[in-house]
Amino acid sequence: MVSEQGSKGAGDSKVWVVPKPNAVNEVPMHDGASVVIRRHGNPEGPRLILSHGNGLAIDLYFPFWSLFLDDFDVIVFDLRNHGWNPVGDFKNHTLPSFAQDFDPIISAIDRHYGTKPSVGIFHSVSALAALQPFCKPDLFSALVLYDPPLCKGGRGYAEFEAAANRLSELTRMRTNKFATKDSLAEILPYLPSFQRVVPGVYELLAETTLRESKDDKGYELCCPPKYEARIMEFSGNFAVLVDFEHIRCPVKVLGADPTLPYSYLPTFDLGYVVKIDYDFLPESTHLLQLEQPEKCAEAVVEFLKAHNLMS
Repeated sequence: MVSEQGSKGAGDSKVWVVPKPNAVNEVPMHDGASVVIRRHGNPEGPRLILSHGNGLAIDLYFPFWSLFLDDFDVIVFDLRNHGWNPVGDFKNHTLPSFAQDFDPIISAIDRHYGTKPSVGIFHSVSALAALQPFCKPDLFSALVLYDPPLCKGGRGYAEFEAAANRLSELTRMRTNKFATKDSLAEILPYLPSFQRVVPGVYELLAETTLRESKDDKGYELCCPPKYEARIMEFSGNFAVLVDFEHIRCPVKVLGADPTLPYSYLPTFDLGYVVKIDYDFLPESTHLLQLEQPEKCAEAVVEFLKAHNLMS
C-alpha cells in the first residue's frame, strides 16, 4: 500500500494530481453509448475495477484508489454520461443501463489487458447497479461495495422514497454551468455532505466533474443535473430489487456510520444478511472513501486476504 500518492502540498493544503493512465480504451455499449476504461498501477498485481457514485467521477476517488497503485492492477471507469464519457441519450440514462454496461466493460478489460480474476469496488449507485438482477451474477471474483443505497418495503421504503424525491428535486434546480472551476470548489465547503472530506477534495471534484462548455464560455458538469436527478428519482424502484442470493461471489459491504445523520439517503442495516460481510465505518458519511480513504483501502485488503485473492 502507498500513502498519499499523487498529492502535493503540506498541512491542510493539498493538490491531488491524477496520473496519466497506462492505457485508455473506449468501449461501445449495447445501445450506442460509450464508456472509457483506463488502466493504472501495477499490471502484474491483482486486478481491481472501480467506479463511482451518482453525478461524480471515478478520478474524484483518487485519494482512495491511489493507495492501491503499487500493488494492484487498477482499472477505473466512469458510468455512462459521467466523467470522461460523452453525454448520450437521456432516455437510456437508467440504472438498468448501468447494470447492463458491466458486461461489455468487463469483456473489454479482459480483451485489452488480459484475463485474470477481477474484484469490483463500487460506491453508491455503481454498487447498486452491481447488485441488480440485470447484471450478470458471475462477472466478478469478489465485490467490495461502499454505502450502496438499499432499502426494503414498508416504512423504511417510504422514508427512502421521500429522501430520494427531495434530492432529485434539488438536483434539477442545480446550475449546470460555472465561470471557473474555482467557482464550484468554493461552494463545496458549505454543503453538509462535504464536511468530512480530506483536504484537496473540493478542488479535485471541480477538476474531475467539470468539462469546458460547448459554447466556449466557462465550464459545465460532465453529468448534467437532469441526468443525475433521474437516477435519484427512480433509485427506490431498484433498491428494493437487490437480492444477494443472485450474486455468485464473496461480497463485502462497508456502510456509513448509522449513528450519524445521513447526507444522501437513509442508511440501511444489512447485518441480517448472512451471505455478505457487512460492517460500517465509524465517523463516516456517504462519501466515506473521500473521508477516510486509508481505512476504506485497508478494508479491501483485509477482505481480499480472507478470500485468498491476493498473492
